[in-house]
Formats: sequence, C-alpha cells, structure tokens
Amino acid sequence: MLNDWITPKVRDIPPSGIRAFFDLSAGNQDVISLGVGEPDFDTPEHIRKVCMEALINGATRYTPNAGLPELREEIAGYLQNNFNLRYDPASEVLVTVGSSEALDLALRAFIAPGDEILLPSPSYIAYSPIVYLNGGIVVEVESRAEDGFKLTAEALRQAITPRSKLIMLNYPNNPTGAIMTAEDWQPIVDIVKENNLLVISDEVYAELTYDRKHVSIASLPGMQERTIVLSGFSKAFAMTGWRIGYACGHQELLAAMLKIHQYTAMCAPVLGQIAAIESLRHGLEAMNEMREAYRERRELLVNGFRSMGMPCHLPEGAFYAFPSIAHTGLNSETFALQLLKESGIATVPGHVFGAGGEGHIRCSYSVSTEKISQALERMESFLKVNI
Repeated sequence: MLNDWITPKVRDIPPSGIRAFFDLSAGNQDVISLGVGEPDFDTPEHIRKVCMEALINGATRYTPNAGLPELREEIAGYLQNNFNLRYDPASEVLVTVGSSEALDLALRAFIAPGDEILLPSPSYIAYSPIVYLNGGIVVEVESRAEDGFKLTAEALRQAITPRSKLIMLNYPNNPTGAIMTAEDWQPIVDIVKENNLLVISDEVYAELTYDRKHVSIASLPGMQERTIVLSGFSKAFAMTGWRIGYACGHQELLAAMLKIHQYTAMCAPVLGQIAAIESLRHGLEAMNEMREAYRERRELLVNGFRSMGMPCHLPEGAFYAFPSIAHTGLNSETFALQLLKESGIATVPGHVFGAGGEGHIRCSYSVSTEKISQALERMESFLKVNI
C-alpha cells in the first residue's frame, strides 16, 4: 500500500550505482575505496577558521536568494581571470546548494515533457535520472576511448532530431577524465548553433586539469548567451560538505532558475558562502597544491594499470581513471563485484555511466599514494588468479 503513494517516476529510477558499491564497502576497514569522487583533503584551515569566527559573530541568517553579493562578485572575477568568461554578478550569477542544485534548477527551467536531451556517454550517473524526473528524454551520444573520450561532431550530428532541445556537457569529464580543447569545441559549436540548442555545461572539475588549461564552451564566440555554466567548490577546493555551487548565464535564463530556487532552497547555506568567499580570495595556493598531488597520483594509478595489461586512457582532467576490463571477458558489474569481494577494492562499474561505459571501471585517485599502491598490488594479484 505504501508503495502506491510513490510516483511511478520515482519508483522507476534505480538507486545510485556509485553509492551502491560505496555501501557494500562501508565500515570495512580492509577495503580500499577508489569509488567515491570526494577529495581526501580537509578544507584548508584558514577557511574553517573564517567560518568559525563568522558563526561566533552571528552569521546564521538567510542571505539574498541569489547569494551574498560579495560572493557573486568574487565568482564573476574568478571566471573572468581564469576562463575568459564575463558575467554581471548582479544578474548573471546564482549561488546554489552545490552544483547539483544548479543542474536540477536548469533542467526544471528548460525541459518540457518530451524534449530530447543530448548527453555524451559515458557521463555522470545523476544526469539521466534528473532528466527523466523532469520529463525529458535522454539521447546518449557515445564517446570512445580511441578518441580520448571526446565528444565528436560526427557522433553529435547522428544523434540530433527535430525534438533535440539542449545538450548537457561535462568536461573535464566524470568518469573518463577527458577534456575538450578550443579546437575540439569548434565543430561542436557549429552544430549547436545550426540546431539552435541550449547548452548546460557542468564544469565542476574545471580547475583540475593537468597538461593544459580548461576551455569552457561558453568562452567561444556566440556561445555565452546560449550556455548555462555550472560549477562549485566541492572538488577543486575540497569543500564537498559545504554544499556551495553556482550557475552563470544570460540574465533571462538565470531569472527563470532563480524563480525555482526561491521556492525550494531559498538560499545556499550562509557559512558555506562565507567559506567560498575565503577560498576564492585566499585559497588558490592550496587548490594548486592539491591539484599537483592529484597529478602524482594519476601517474601512479594509470602507469600501474598499464603495467598489468589494463588499457587506460590518460585522464587530462578531474580525478578519475577509466581503465578497460574488456580483455577479462567479464562485464563491468561482475568484475567490480568480484574485485570487491575477493580483493577488497571498491571501484564503480562502467555501465552505470551509460552504454558507453560498459567494459570499464571508474577508479578515483582522490586517495593517498599509499592506498593507490596497495590497491594496485591487490588488483594485480586478482588478475593473476582470475584472468
């Protein structure tokens, strides 16, 4: 009877495949988790101190719906200085409860029932369910390892139909670590303009690139007015629990998102906003140090996979490696389950990231080099016994 009260849409969507494997390993001290994409660094001490002082001094009230004006100004300045994006902080920047709320607001504001949403695959596990909950239809655009998991113009053209309304992008990419250069973006931009598509670009890993600087599709000519840029402080600034994200875009589009935000979240947490201001003003050095640690871990993990015969694309962004396990003859879920049960290594099976993810597993290198080394030793032993 209780189940009858739950809407069919909610009944139909599966639980998170990432959290499912996390829950299987939770509480087991012998398990090395490469599954959850959360920095192992604490939020820098100076940021925590600023927030403790603010709390003692009474920072406990609502902020303006769109966020503290000084935070929006800092975000606008940061995007201009680092990514060549120019936004009016008063009308084109919206502070949200994590970048996840920003994504939900964008899809609620711009999807009508039956709209087709183009989604490069593999992609972050939450995108398809949120599109479904908002009445949209996901059309996967498969990316391939041989192309560096980049979105190609050929694949995009083949996926477009008269019902295509917007394209959701995530570069640097979760789960593959792929990035897009300005040269990669140009043919995509041409197709987007030809088909009058809206773009939602999740750039929460923008700061975490290792060999070249992140290029936002919104920075290309004629793209800023048709792109909603989403980002936040969770990944690059080690601030997952503070729940501060933001959306930037044309003021008319942001105004539509703000309407929903006003009636749902009201505003993002005030202490999180204060922490975000401090991170942009004085936290960039710590962010760069964390990125260099991820670079070292990336080399260790990818070289380790390759040395044991697991093909692995070199991730140029984020903090995930996406090695192929196709040569084992096992599907990704079977491989991940056996690896967890027999060797105590938690990963995420690639199929949960869409059809393009089958035959791979996602491994996060947001853990210490010691744990990565231990995981590689266990995985090599696992492969020798089982493959």
